Amino acid sequence: MQWGSSAFVLAVVFFSTHASADPVQKSEDIVKFFAGAADLGKSRGICVGTEEECKSKTKAKDAPQGKSSLDMLINFGLDSATLDTTARAELDEFAKALKDSRLSTFSFVVEGYTDATGTVHYNEGLSQRRAKSVAAFLTANGVQAGRINAIGMGEKNPRSPNPYDPVNRRVEMRIKTQ
Repeated sequence: MQWGSSAFVLAVVFFSTHASADPVQKSEDIVKFFAGAADLGKSRGICVGTEEECKSKTKAKDAPQGKSSLDMLINFGLDSATLDTTARAELDEFAKALKDSRLSTFSFVVEGYTDATGTVHYNEGLSQRRAKSVAAFLTANGVQAGRINAIGMGEKNPRSPNPYDPVNRRVEMRIKTQ
C-alpha cells in the first residue's frame, strides 16, 4: 500500500512537469524576437529637453513591446547532458531561426547550468557538457560553429531558490553582446 502511493506521487510529479511544459517556440517567433533586439546598444540615448520631458520619452521608449523575454530553456535530467525529445524539438526551431537571414550576423552564448547535486568541480564539467551538447545539436543542424559560444556555469544563477530544484538543470541561450 505504501509503495503504491509513493509510485503514484512520483508519477504525478514526473508527468505534471512534462505536461505543463511550455509549447515549442516557432522559428519565426524566435527570429522576430531576436531581430527586434538588433538595435540594442546602437544609440547613446541623448535627449534634448527638460528632465521631465526626457524621463517621459525614456519611459515610452522602454515600455515592453509584447513579450519582454523569450523563454527557451532546455532542461536536463539529473547528471545528464542528453537532449530529450522536447529539447530537440525546441532546438530544431532555434536552429531554423539562426539560419534565417535576419539573424545571420548574430552570435549566441549557450550557457549550461546544474543544480547543487554533486561537487562544484563536477557540476562545472557537467554544465559545460550540457552547453556543448546544445551547441553540437545546433551545428549538426546547419548553424555555423563560430556563431555559438558554449560556456559551463555550474551551479551559478539558479532559476529556483531551492538549489536542488530540477529547473536549475538547464541551458540558456542569449545574444552575444560583445
